This record gives sequence, structure tokens and C-alpha cells, in this order.
Amino acid sequence: MNWEILFFETARGEKVVKEFIKTLDDSTVSKISNEIDLLETHGPFLGMPHSKKITQDFYELRIRGRQEVRIIYGFVKKNIYLLHVFLKKTEKTPSKEIKTAEQRFNSLNK
Repeated sequence: MNWEILFFETARGEKVVKEFIKTLDDSTVSKISNEIDLLETHGPFLGMPHSKKITQDFYELRIRGRQEVRIIYGFVKKNIYLLHVFLKKTEKTPSKEIKTAEQRFNSLNK
């Protein structure tokens, strides 16, 4: 069963996650695309090293390579919302990144 992947969209119609991904190098974009395909196929059953639960409601898609990228996502029914993306620079996911994802998740019309 496939899950539906949706990119978070601001009130002004900006798809901030998608736009950020476009700024990355081609090999990183390719890795992200592969990880999103895995997420679409496996949903909440996608585990390490591809995905990790970071809070009760959120997971991070883990893209390894020259650029370490994390995409925070959450589930609403059969939809997976890609809420926030950032370049990983520290061992632990910074709380400000989780807070951004939380605010975006709360703004969704669920």
C-alpha cells in the first residue's frame, strides 16, 4: 500500500521543503528522491537507517552523504506531510527545527 507524500505549503502557496531541496547538489537531490520513494512505499514501517522517530508525532528522513540532510515529517491519515528540511550540523536534532515542524503541522487543515 502506497502512502501519499505531500509537501507542506505556506498560506502564500510556497512549498518551502521542495524549494530548499532544489538548492542542493544533484547527488543529494537524487538521494532525497530515493528516500522519499522508500517512505512512500513503507510509510511508518520505514526504519533506520532511513528514518528515525524523533518525537511522539514526528519522524526524520535521514539523507546521508556529502551533505547530511534531515526532513521532518508527520502522518495525517494516509498522508505523509514533509514539514521541514535542514542541513544536519549537530549530533542531536535541534529543538528549533522540531518547533518549526510542529508549527507547520499545527497549521495544516487536517
